[in-house]
Amino acid sequence: MGEVYRARDTRLDRTVAIKVLPSEVANSPERRARFEREARAVSSLNHPHICTLHDIGQQDGIDYIVMEHLDGESLADRLAKGPLPLDQALRHAAEIADALDRAHRHGIVHRDLKPGNVMLTKSGAKLLDFGLAKLELPTPPGRGVGGEGTSALPTREKPLTGKGMLLGTYQYMAPEQLEGKDADARTDIFAFGSVLYEMVTGKRAFEGTSQASLIGAILKDEPQPISTLQPMTPPALDRLVRQCLAKDPDDRRQSAHDIVADLRWIAEAGSPAEITGPAGAQRSARFAWALAAVATLAAVGALLRPRPAEAPAAPRMILSILPPPGGAWTDWFALSPDGRRLALVGSNEGRMQIWIRRLDEEEAHPVAGTEGAENPFWSPDSRALGFFSQSKLKRIDLESGAVQVLCNAGLGRGGTWGREGVILFSGIVAGSLSRVPASGGTPVAATRLESSRGDSLHRWPQFLPDGKRFILFVWTGNPDTTGIYLGALGSQEISLLQPSREAGQLVPPDRLLYARGDVLVTQRLDLDRAQPAGEPETLVRQVDVAEIAAFLRLFSASQGGIVAYRDAGSQRPLVWFDRRGKIAGHTSAVAGAAGLSLSPDESLAAYSTGTLSASDVWVLDLKRDVPTKLTSGSVANTPLFSRDGRFVYYRFFGAKHFEIRRRPVRGSGPEETVFEGGAFEAPNDETPDGKALIVQSTQRSYDLWALPLEGDRKLTPLVATESSERSARLSPDGHWLAYVSDDSGRLEVYVRRFPVTEEKWQVSPRGGIWPYWRGDGKEIYYVGLDGALMAAPVSAGQTFSVGAPESLFQTRLRVWTIARQYVASRDGQRFLMIYPTQDPAASPLHVLLNWHPSAEVR
Repeated sequence: MGEVYRARDTRLDRTVAIKVLPSEVANSPERRARFEREARAVSSLNHPHICTLHDIGQQDGIDYIVMEHLDGESLADRLAKGPLPLDQALRHAAEIADALDRAHRHGIVHRDLKPGNVMLTKSGAKLLDFGLAKLELPTPPGRGVGGEGTSALPTREKPLTGKGMLLGTYQYMAPEQLEGKDADARTDIFAFGSVLYEMVTGKRAFEGTSQASLIGAILKDEPQPISTLQPMTPPALDRLVRQCLAKDPDDRRQSAHDIVADLRWIAEAGSPAEITGPAGAQRSARFAWALAAVATLAAVGALLRPRPAEAPAAPRMILSILPPPGGAWTDWFALSPDGRRLALVGSNEGRMQIWIRRLDEEEAHPVAGTEGAENPFWSPDSRALGFFSQSKLKRIDLESGAVQVLCNAGLGRGGTWGREGVILFSGIVAGSLSRVPASGGTPVAATRLESSRGDSLHRWPQFLPDGKRFILFVWTGNPDTTGIYLGALGSQEISLLQPSREAGQLVPPDRLLYARGDVLVTQRLDLDRAQPAGEPETLVRQVDVAEIAAFLRLFSASQGGIVAYRDAGSQRPLVWFDRRGKIAGHTSAVAGAAGLSLSPDESLAAYSTGTLSASDVWVLDLKRDVPTKLTSGSVANTPLFSRDGRFVYYRFFGAKHFEIRRRPVRGSGPEETVFEGGAFEAPNDETPDGKALIVQSTQRSYDLWALPLEGDRKLTPLVATESSERSARLSPDGHWLAYVSDDSGRLEVYVRRFPVTEEKWQVSPRGGIWPYWRGDGKEIYYVGLDGALMAAPVSAGQTFSVGAPESLFQTRLRVWTIARQYVASRDGQRFLMIYPTQDPAASPLHVLLNWHPSAEVR
């Protein structure tokens, strides 16, 4: 019922598929209205195995929808080559059933499930054409099966050809559908049984040389048992298909959810002899863990309970965990040591808190008392969590919900909880690790920065199973000595295990996981000799490590080797938006920007690329779309244009300390160091007279300081409290300072006079970050914690007042990051954003199961 074109989305620089409706459908106002209503319903089905709907609209009288472009082949084309191997058939069938389950839970019945509507891609099966198949078109003359009362007929396909033969897809229609009765979820289950039968056998469940004979076969005949065509088919699979193909809907399997559980159980059981086919209800009770909404949980169950010694190794699988509706996962997550639960910090409805997702359950659940949490880590028994919030180290008992403050913690860049009742963490003592009893107390130094090695940071510790030794990440500024080190309680000496630009994690007994660029690798270690024992092996390609927050470790592993990680597939170009959220222009030369500053004349944008441990600052000519590298081969980020537009300030990581430097925007002038410090300083803004910088520093937690650009250039505190203050921006006249603080327990935008006094005004009522003034000082923009761009009218004269903020439009900005992700034009009519091509709200975390080191390295 439509024509599909491959197209290029020039706004977001991606390939898409566009389906348009033919004139006989488009000319009906009622059908156009239903088309739009159903397409909008389908757009709510965020699922890894459902083709994503990007947009819907009409132009020049043509109704269209814009969909995800899929690279692969249809299941129909694949079946033309013969049946699928059993393991592939089970895997793809579980993916299709899982997609149906998601649709059914949203009240959507596909009614046109067939091999032609399933695509096989590298990421698995993708179900297509929701919505269109539900259009109730008039029955074509001479081809009806019940007259005008017939339920919606499916799209036409090419299974049979020739005069007098069926030219449609009745092969997959349920008896009640052919009889003109209302279709429900069980109608899809019948079609699913037909598709699964064909996947395993390579033959259709029902055949006919004419329309009448095919309909008769579907209404009264039983298909040949699968086991007679494929003798090695597990009996339980044969039984499941027969249940799906029952003539009476009441005799069928009643939900796609149960089918997913059965398929995973069959896949896990292995050989046919092991699968005796217990009753469906008994099996569901026995395998309650199989309630998860995506494929691969059979492998989870295999890891969570003993297996016979002779059982074959489970296949490598990947589980994708989507955020809650309206929310997004942040970059802070941790798998429990026993591998049963995943702790994730989620942003949902303006609130950041920890969520717990059991791998044998379908949904994640928020944890009360963890608002504002960052970087969670587990207790050794997997019953409690440590986390950082409001510059404190806290713990929560997950059974009782009791929260306890253990000590001050500053930034809190990584923690680990040992079997001896000791917690190691980073963030409070000048870059080194501290230790504190798990019951709370005064932290003491656990490591020391070695000046001869050039140590600047000790972060991301992890205890080994003995509870005494631990690994940590050490930044020295030298690639030969920066890497993953081994230490032990009671000694401040550490030794290099593996040079690395990123933090690592140990999987007992001796497997180190770490990133090489965007590739996650595994390597065996000789811990007694503190050295590698073998060559690295690739575990996952395209892991997201390009994040500016501060040496994030964007993967986590359980003691048994389950690995959670983020995918690096999303690009982040620079995109202009107007106040309504419409794209007003985009760049093609920038794809991975971090941090953003706009020149006073709005002709240039400064940004950084790369990871925090290897990055450079660039300047982009916005009119010509031409980038120029400002630094080369350095570790520089967080750029800021001077008020006169002549210089770009940026944070620089030297060999032994952090610096703030500046360089002329044009010409080949020298690079100048304006500040050398021992903490994590970054320029936020320059005063209008150009005589001082507003600096964000981590000497304790995040605080705001003033840096004179003349004289002794010593930092003086502006807003430095026990709370976290950051992202400062001066008003155009320099008399008012807007900034972000978590003083209330949630990140909010505040304004103070400048020079700073004690009086302050709260601008954001329900959370906000990244304040930015309009050129005339009459509006403050910020991003709400739900990702909406807000505009608050302000009066900043002799005193300050603020009106009710207005939501301009919803963004895709990652609100948990530190560096600024957008800037505004002086007139407030346009906004330049580092805009991800993939919405974080639809971006899942991935869980890798059953990876096995090679025999040579084992």
